Amino acid sequence: MPKFVTIGYASREDYDRTPEELRNAAHKHDARLSGEGAVMGIAGAPVQVRNHNATKIDIRSGPFMSSPLPLAGFAIIEAADISEAVSMVTQAPCAVANGVVEVWPLELPG
Repeated sequence: MPKFVTIGYASREDYDRTPEELRNAAHKHDARLSGEGAVMGIAGAPVQVRNHNATKIDIRSGPFMSSPLPLAGFAIIEAADISEAVSMVTQAPCAVANGVVEVWPLELPG
């Protein structure tokens, strides 16, 4: 089955303003997806790795991507197609708490 990487962005302030009942339902939704095999996690502090022309390793603290909302977390989900993957994340905490969830098809070799 195809895999998709989801990236959730949301601010703490928007999350806190979302009704608690809705937040709890969103977390139950994520727990269900996790129980069905989705790999989920909260985003930690990133580093950037460069090794241009395989000549010098350069490691820098901080994200390369930028967004008006903080990066909240990631998940790897399985779905029949992008439409099903989108449907699976519509109730995720970032989606319902005034944030956004990106869905990226994961193209695996082989």
